[in-house]
Amino acid sequence: MHADQPDIDVLLLDYPDYNLGEFGARGIGEIGVTGLAAAVANAVYHATGKRVRSLPISKEKLMAGL
Repeated sequence: MHADQPDIDVLLLDYPDYNLGEFGARGIGEIGVTGLAAAVANAVYHATGKRVRSLPISKEKLMAGL
């Protein structure tokens, strides 16, 4: 894949953080979607010529800007 997103260093911590919640659990699913919104916004730009500057992307916002 050729993307403009830089490499990401992932650190897996094996101890709880009770500041995040009563169970001390941490998120892990966010790692895979860090560049998704930018990729979709760029795809919309390439398809429509309309630069997306806010989320969520909607048909109404795109039609208002065209």
